[in-house]
Amino acid sequence: MKNFIVETSARHVHVSAEHLEILFGKGATLTHKKDLSQPGQFACEERVTIVGPKKSLPNVSILGPVRPATQVELSATDARSIGIANAPIRESGDVAGSAGCKIVGPCGEVEIEEGVIVAKRHIHLTPADAEELGVEDKQVVWVKIDTADRKAILGDVVCRVHPNFARAMHIDTDESNAVGAKGELMGEIITL
Repeated sequence: MKNFIVETSARHVHVSAEHLEILFGKGATLTHKKDLSQPGQFACEERVTIVGPKKSLPNVSILGPVRPATQVELSATDARSIGIANAPIRESGDVAGSAGCKIVGPCGEVEIEEGVIVAKRHIHLTPADAEELGVEDKQVVWVKIDTADRKAILGDVVCRVHPNFARAMHIDTDESNAVGAKGELMGEIITL
């Protein structure tokens, strides 16, 4: 099967263990709410408020497990709406020199100097999936998304290959709205 599911990745936060304790109290752990498509990743019961120069985004999900560094992933619309004009489009984990913000939890708050990004659209693949699709890790491809009303071809899609991944493409809410995503959405790598 050459197709893959395309999932919308809404705004969320990845937190470090240190920041988790500041936000939710000494000894805090993440509470599993539901599994995500990528093995070992899960949505949490815990939520935070993201504070920008103009306004705040309340009730933002945390995704687990904890990470080495705290990272906030927003759509470009989200970032601009709260006054963060310089959130770069990056792969997850590539936060050097990115924008900062304040994160507020029920027990405290943290100010991150960098870590706010707009996630670059990407496809998670196992090595076997990559071989089947004829792509390599970090290769940039075009993907055709075939919706009922707003078919689209998205460029600059990064292939991320790892044995622990499950085949799925991730786009943000801006991209999801642009293609009129409803229900299950499928993508296909194409050559232009």
